[in-house]
Amino acid sequence: MNGRVQDRTALVMGAGSIGPGWGNGKAIAVTLARQGARVMCVDRNPAAAEETAALIAAEGGTAVAHVADATISDQVAAVRDACVDRFGSIDILVNNIGIAPVGGVVELSVEEWDRAFDINLKTCFLGMKHVIPQMLQQGRGAIVNISSVASLRWSGVAYAGYYSTKAAMNHLTRTTAVEYAARGIRINAVLPGLMRTPMVENSGALARDYGDGDVEIMWRKRDAQVPMGHMGDAWDVANATLFLASDEARYITGIELPVDGGITLKFA
Repeated sequence: MNGRVQDRTALVMGAGSIGPGWGNGKAIAVTLARQGARVMCVDRNPAAAEETAALIAAEGGTAVAHVADATISDQVAAVRDACVDRFGSIDILVNNIGIAPVGGVVELSVEEWDRAFDINLKTCFLGMKHVIPQMLQQGRGAIVNISSVASLRWSGVAYAGYYSTKAAMNHLTRTTAVEYAARGIRINAVLPGLMRTPMVENSGALARDYGDGDVEIMWRKRDAQVPMGHMGDAWDVANATLFLASDEARYITGIELPVDGGITLKFA
């Protein structure tokens, strides 16, 4: 199917990639553009935002890069205003900003805990806070928050800040979805499982915990955890996001959609 979000404006927070390859936000932005959306690609890294926008433009799509720190309320409000000024609306909001500092409640520093809540949860809160009023004016909108299966279960790695912030994101998604369901705004969450993305590849702490610092060992161990026998990738997350953002999901709100190869059905 083509044009599933044709002529809609998508604001993708965290649209860059931390390293070479396809991160979730980058793949989401490109996928929405391929299905007809105009995309504002937001990232705090100018080069990452520009790369994603350039990829979309090279395929004949419409995109603009915007630099912002999504933990700062005024900057998120400015992103909203810039998107409306440029494209006239915000029909889709994707909150895809997150970090996964490794450490349980004993090992994790207070500073790392606070940073995880700022980056993982506050950015989602601010995105919805500033964009929902615009969607109310329009009479419709779709929001997709990128959470994690770590919000539901132990994943095999101790990262208390990640577990806690993603679980909080799920409940924020559910309760806000109910609040705005009768006013034309749908809000859902995608829960990626073990994914092969640049963020994971560049996490020295994860590689250390899985394979004594060897990334290839980490990949093999993560593949073995999944009932399907292999990890997913950013395109799996992007396709789920596209579905929830499109009219195909017009009667769906407040759900948590695992994209995980079945891993939530078993122990780590």
